[in-house]
Amino acid sequence: MLGARDPLPIRPRRILVAGVSGVGKTTLARRLSGILDIPHTEIDALFHGPDWTPRASFADDVRALIARDAWITEWQYSDARPLLAERADLLVWLDLPYLRVTLPQVVRRTVRRRWRREELWNGNLEGPLWAFFTDSEHIVRWSWSTRRTYAPRVAALRVEHPSLTIVRLRTPGDVEVWLGAVAAGERRRHDDPSPPTISRKDSHTTGMSGS
Repeated sequence: MLGARDPLPIRPRRILVAGVSGVGKTTLARRLSGILDIPHTEIDALFHGPDWTPRASFADDVRALIARDAWITEWQYSDARPLLAERADLLVWLDLPYLRVTLPQVVRRTVRRRWRREELWNGNLEGPLWAFFTDSEHIVRWSWSTRRTYAPRVAALRVEHPSLTIVRLRTPGDVEVWLGAVAAGERRRHDDPSPPTISRKDSHTTGMSGS
């Protein structure tokens, strides 16, 4: 597993961003998209239909996404994770300090979305703040209850896909250092282009199974 200052062995084209809810996966994915000129698809937008109803086309949409030559998305949803991992050539794990960084972030984000009535996916809005006390799947409670799930999940992934490059970022500073290195690598590539590195897994799977 690589850290923030370790060079990438390949130029990634199919990238997953992993981490607990509120850690900043989508923000990082969008920044990577801008640096690498690779389209980012927010997987929540594929999953959630109107009124927070799961979309029937979610599985097909994930298959269509991973069939592309290049993409960035979040590593979420048990039915999608195996298929996403099968095609990815890089997974970035945001493993930031939960109490100091992630929990304040998810609380601020939830309050901001509700206060501003920001539209999320397919017309959905953040629910009322009092739902924190009544809904066990409220996003803040969900983030808290799942905060320790990613370490074993990533450990299993390393066994299942030993050739998958995994980068673990432990602090906001790590995120900035790593993104800076990726951006510097892209500038060098544009200044002195070389033949592209062939990524792992030339073909993609066609089935989906849950976990």
